[in-house]
Amino acid sequence: DPRKWKPEQSCWGGGNNEQQCYTARRENIRVAAGLLHLIARQERYTGPDRPPEIAAKPNPRVTRPFTSGKIRTRGIASWRYGRIEFRAKPPKGQGTWPAVWMMPAGDVYGGWPLSGEVDILEGVNLGARCAVCEGSVGENRMISALHFGDSPPRNAMHVTRVALPSAALPSDDFHVWRLDWGKGLMRFYLDGRLYWEVPQDKWRTAAPRAAGNPAAPFDQPFYIMANLAIGGRLAEENNDGGIAKGIAPAEFLIDWIRIYQCGADRDTGLACLQGQHGGN
Repeated sequence: DPRKWKPEQSCWGGGNNEQQCYTARRENIRVAAGLLHLIARQERYTGPDRPPEIAAKPNPRVTRPFTSGKIRTRGIASWRYGRIEFRAKPPKGQGTWPAVWMMPAGDVYGGWPLSGEVDILEGVNLGARCAVCEGSVGENRMISALHFGDSPPRNAMHVTRVALPSAALPSDDFHVWRLDWGKGLMRFYLDGRLYWEVPQDKWRTAAPRAAGNPAAPFDQPFYIMANLAIGGRLAEENNDGGIAKGIAPAEFLIDWIRIYQCGADRDTGLACLQGQHGGN
């Protein structure tokens, strides 16, 4: 729905040396059988270097060996506190990197990562070789992370990895991820099971204007994105390394994404988090 989502068109790859150009073409983004398909294809493509908000003028043209899809609510809708929930099926394969994540609607505390970043789901190289994973299916862990702190190289992050209780590949079926976010507290769930709780004493920002505000930078409106990247340092430097031959086409399938806010407590959202425990 273009009233709610806007495709990003860029070949930048978020500064991670990813190997795709994001396009608005039906070949990369489409809805079919009630599902959103973000599709990565192996094809040489030339497009704009960066998205408009960080592009040079003129914006250089860049050529990459893959295309893919990315949608976001930037400039359309953003939220401060609430529940972000989605049902999705990530792809598997060395070099695939699907994600659902959030960035600040305005850089109130400064440029990345002073104003924060919330990665609800990142799937990197699912099914590839993994020496530390439980089970025999290979890489079966999904990543969640917060980015914050000071300007690079003094930036910081807090990260966790979660596998299904069965140790199966998350790419074998649909699963429901959820973030419950209130002032000074984030709780992450997979299929209703709490796997990560992050209180405000685990994050910070070096922004002077945040002095005396321990909830900063995660006390401002954020917009949401979903994308399927190919390659990049995190993918190519782990598991089997590089990008597997024949990895594309690959599809990140999303059934729905829903955003709720706490009607009883819109200012902090905490009233809707009180008393919650894993599995509820």
